[in-house]
Amino acid sequence: MPDSLTAQLSPPAETPDEFALRSRAVCRGIGRLFARNGIWALTEMPLRNGRRADLMGIDAKGKIVIVEVKTARGDLLGDGKWPDYLDFCDRFYWGLPPELDRKILDSADYRPDCCGVIVADEYDAEIVRPAPSHPLAAARRRVEVERLARTSMRRQLVSADPQCANWGGDLAG
Repeated sequence: MPDSLTAQLSPPAETPDEFALRSRAVCRGIGRLFARNGIWALTEMPLRNGRRADLMGIDAKGKIVIVEVKTARGDLLGDGKWPDYLDFCDRFYWGLPPELDRKILDSADYRPDCCGVIVADEYDAEIVRPAPSHPLAAARRRVEVERLARTSMRRQLVSADPQCANWGGDLAG
């Protein structure tokens, strides 16, 4: 097939910058939905197992919510790490842009029995499948809430004073 015809039939590959922009837009919409519902979340939250949650937040009852954002079909199909997040939250959601086909999330491989679905753009979001609650043990929740709070406070301080970024001393010790 001639290259010009291939180019016409194949969608252009998304650049890393475009991918990041789409992910941020979905996170922004979900953040707005969460804020209206008393859930305050951080993006890019590192977990103790080495994974990183796209969004991790706490609702008004102290329950932990994690959202894994996927903006491309290939990224969704190739994600085998998402079950690693389930041990760190009471509720887990997939966050997707409106144009992404979400039918795959109904299959057993994506465990609809424990995963909700949120569809979002940069302006707003809608929960299209609620996430069932799978309560964490109280001790685990306490550790995760404290980690989330400390990460949030560190980010706020570093945004106000970037020189603090490399300081890690512990005055309490």
